Amino acid sequence: MPAAPAESDIRTALSKVLDPEIRKPITELGMVKSIEIDPAAGVTVGIYLTTAACPMRTEISDRVTRAIADVAGVGQVRVELDVMNDEQRTELRKSLRGDSAEPVIPFAQPGSLTRVYAVASGKGGVGKSSVTVNLAAAMAARGLAVGVLDADIYGHSIPRMLGTDARPTQVERMIIPPTAHEVKTISIAQFTQGNTPVVWRGPMLHRALQQFLADVFWGDLDVLLLDLPPGTGDVAISIAQLVPSAEILVVTTPQLAAAEVAERAGAISLQTRQRVVGVVENMSWLELPDGTRMDVFQSGGGQAVADRLTRVIGAEVPLLGQVPLDPAVTRSGDEGVPIVLTAPESAAGAALRSIAEQLSVRRRGLAGMSLGIDTTRRA
Repeated sequence: MPAAPAESDIRTALSKVLDPEIRKPITELGMVKSIEIDPAAGVTVGIYLTTAACPMRTEISDRVTRAIADVAGVGQVRVELDVMNDEQRTELRKSLRGDSAEPVIPFAQPGSLTRVYAVASGKGGVGKSSVTVNLAAAMAARGLAVGVLDADIYGHSIPRMLGTDARPTQVERMIIPPTAHEVKTISIAQFTQGNTPVVWRGPMLHRALQQFLADVFWGDLDVLLLDLPPGTGDVAISIAQLVPSAEILVVTTPQLAAAEVAERAGAISLQTRQRVVGVVENMSWLELPDGTRMDVFQSGGGQAVADRLTRVIGAEVPLLGQVPLDPAVTRSGDEGVPIVLTAPESAAGAALRSIAEQLSVRRRGLAGMSLGIDTTRRA
């Protein structure tokens, strides 16, 4: 008969249980309230939840039960859930975010290693949000820690495309974003009822973005993708102010009219001093059953944008890839599972994964970034 488990064995097992939202061991987060072992080797564990309405209570309980059940000699396992008091929540917030009086934007700090990509387009309807969620899912599938901020406040669509209707958890002023397909995501859609429209002016948009960047606990991200609204308005300007290191990724279709507008979205970098990391041409062609291609929206727009931005900015702006027009992309978005996960080897899935790979392996540096130095001035 195996020996009865020791409390240290149970605690070791619990140290491998990660909180599904914060992604840290529950032992480090102060979530283990108590451990009791009865004479029959039954184990009762008390677990603190961050809030009474914690949406992950069942998953946390299941993870704890499985971890303890795997310990040699353990009999019946019982998990009792409790809720942190105000002091405990304050300590949790301090352990995660520090004791700063005002939240700071971690991605705007000089030592930040997170690559921030602002996905922009000149006009709507070019598939910018579809590109964003597929790049995010593809990067996460490569093992990167990825977040998506739905900065398209009026036309938010990221939660649906990632297949989640979960609400964020709030611990004091800290917001913990839900995760879908291993991607952390935050959107104004998670704070509104139903399909209620958002009717805000510029200052409110700026404040919302600031909160999403500073009040949300993103953790240690490798990549943060910002899904910008079309055009060069308030949100694009706010992002440049809040996260100056964010790099612009331009999405266009091959159509000349769309390409000309997309060029303006990229050229905003001359005023904001941001780098344009590249261009993605979406809906490039339709592959027919006989193997031929139909240029539904003409051709060449993506390369034209890349070439013009290279000339205007004075640094190379590459065409990172061309994504074929595929009804499965739309269907996958409506179903909440990106095509890079449902059909990774399809033409569209492969193109998107290739773009994600190029963005994943990049290293931050000064090459191609405007330093705002005027070389025409004389002493």
